[in-house]
Amino acid sequence: MNILVVDDDIHIQKLIKIHLQRAGYQVLLAGNGLEALEVLKHSWPDLAIVDVMMPEMDGLTLTKILSEQYEIPVLLLTARGTLEDKEEGFLAGSDDYVVKPFEPKELLYRLAVIVRRIDKSLKVNIEIGNVSINRSTYEVMIGKETLIFPLKEFEILCLLASKPEQVFTRSQIMEKVWGYDYEGDDHTLNTHITRVRQRLERASATMEIQTIRGLGYKIDVNSR
Repeated sequence: MNILVVDDDIHIQKLIKIHLQRAGYQVLLAGNGLEALEVLKHSWPDLAIVDVMMPEMDGLTLTKILSEQYEIPVLLLTARGTLEDKEEGFLAGSDDYVVKPFEPKELLYRLAVIVRRIDKSLKVNIEIGNVSINRSTYEVMIGKETLIFPLKEFEILCLLASKPEQVFTRSQIMEKVWGYDYEGDDHTLNTHITRVRQRLERASATMEIQTIRGLGYKIDVNSR
């Protein structure tokens, strides 16, 4: 799981990164809200840890963007712990709230709760047009035909279909499907995208993978 840590204090960044990596998480770093939005152009975190008080763009503004536009869960960090401050954070869309100074174990516990919530909220079945995708059985039903896609192709289809209105960049797809440290070339993704498209077309799916030039890919539902 990839976690984005957004804090203008480099020492806090390093402290959180050390403990997250020890717990098995992959870590992305940003010094403020604007840097975090730049990170999102080439990476896709599963969760964000966001400091409230930051220059350029404060944590509450960033939290609202992450939760509403990207549907990324947010754990807020702040030096202020009044009820009003917490209320402001939750209204911005945060999933939880940790007051500085904090114990790293508490941060990890609260993260674990959010991660469990994320896992439970993942849809087992995705239905778009005449296509039904079952995450638990790895089956794709198109009309009355049931297909078994190779694993990477299935993961690409699931990712794109999970948010059909969203454009996924090539980097985001590579990171989600092949892993954070993947060092393959563009040809690998091109080949898999082509194969998924061919399978959907042969089965007369009423959805297709659309190329958004200069950005990436998204699902398009047609009337076929």
